[in-house]
Amino acid sequence: MTTPHASAPSEALQAPNPPALDKRDWIAGLEKGLGIIECFDDANPRLTASQAGARCGMTRTAARRYLLTLEHLGYVASDGKLFWLTPRVLRLGQSYLESARLPRIVQPFLQRVTAGTQESAYVSVMDGDDIVYIARNGSSRAMNTGYVLGSRVQAQVTAAGLLMLSMREPAWLEKWLDSHELKAYTSYTIASKDRLRIELARVRTQGWAISEQQLELNYRGIAVPLRDRHGDVAGALSVTMPMGHESSEEAVGRVLSVLRETAQAMRNLI
Repeated sequence: MTTPHASAPSEALQAPNPPALDKRDWIAGLEKGLGIIECFDDANPRLTASQAGARCGMTRTAARRYLLTLEHLGYVASDGKLFWLTPRVLRLGQSYLESARLPRIVQPFLQRVTAGTQESAYVSVMDGDDIVYIARNGSSRAMNTGYVLGSRVQAQVTAAGLLMLSMREPAWLEKWLDSHELKAYTSYTIASKDRLRIELARVRTQGWAISEQQLELNYRGIAVPLRDRHGDVAGALSVTMPMGHESSEEAVGRVLSVLRETAQAMRNLI
């Protein structure tokens, strides 16, 4: 494991707004090509050119040209009418996991968390409205369940997401709440913006988060912030576990100190 130079910025920090870009440097074709890739999802695994264009805000002819180019490059396959993504798209995500510092340096620390709690441990970062899991560790049996690398989940229904949302500037968070639709995944999901405001304020005050049955019944997560050497939040360190017969207080008492100590040990490396 290599210790980064002290002046290196944290790669996981997500700015509320992207940096300004001179119009001369803007490549619209790149934006549209990436938009075509992103228009495929679990509800739309196969699309016609017309459907892709409608989802991306472009004409059928333009969408077809982008799809055919992506097919030529190997990122898309087609039967002549429908288009779908190929495994080559995974290279884009793999490039991040292999090149970014954070996923590489956290693995030994995740092993420490798993050994100390006997639970699956994760590191996640914010990307838009979602959190993305960029590293994980667990027992051999546990690794067959839970979140896989690259999984995206709406932030407000996870402990890690609640934590990272709570650490945002109040003005940014209020704008996010005003524009965001809260989806109920279970009968326990916080679907009220007023309730979510109260929960986020509580998380911000205590400095850690717990989420129970918000996304999936009978599962809880507990998360603490991952801060860099400057004190900025770079991501979240969390564990997930079946709720079983353990109370919330017992679970927090068992894992919170391990999470906090591990996050502190990582601070000078991020």
